[in-house]
Amino acid sequence: MPGQNFTCNAEKSDKARVAVQPPTDEYERVTSTTPAAPDFPTLTTNRLMLREITHDDTDAILEIHGDPELMKWFGEPLADRDGATKLINILATWRLLPDPGVRWGIERHDAHGLIGSCGLFLWRRTERSCSLGYELAGAAQGQGYMTEALQAAIAWGFEHMHLHRIEARIHPENTPSLNLAKRLGFSVDGLLREAAFWSGQHHDLQVLSLLETER
Repeated sequence: MPGQNFTCNAEKSDKARVAVQPPTDEYERVTSTTPAAPDFPTLTTNRLMLREITHDDTDAILEIHGDPELMKWFGEPLADRDGATKLINILATWRLLPDPGVRWGIERHDAHGLIGSCGLFLWRRTERSCSLGYELAGAAQGQGYMTEALQAAIAWGFEHMHLHRIEARIHPENTPSLNLAKRLGFSVDGLLREAAFWSGQHHDLQVLSLLETER
């Protein structure tokens, strides 16, 4: 994306939002039957490092994904550290799937600890497309961090995953997220009526997309 410099490097790690979380043994099943994923693609921007999420991040994940105000646009908030641990395990399996995804933890260079995450998932190789997801702690919002992180993640996806299309599905009332996607060049495709379900009710989702030729 224009106006942002970043580098990519791979690092090994010995550690390993979804609305509905699979059973805990799903992580064990996938990791025990699937070859090891390649080294995690760490990305570095001017102010941020996008890195693998590990169990050292459990408290930060719980703080973000346990925030009811923030999670009202995404799904059920996490209730405890056990839920955060399960979520981290699930995110780790993304890179072990036949059509893998990547979920980066977002950390500032000048402060330890995650301020959010972003990722590319549901990779459809034949169509050269995938979905984009992201969330940022309330205290870190309004400072351009997610714009910076997504510029790096999107550029990496087009280059290394050879994507043609990246899709974002956003709650129609989540105005800040919709505005962010549009600033990044995403165009509105349409509305998926009652396509998601959380907190006991169905929710519409606005679909936006960015094509490789539109960067």
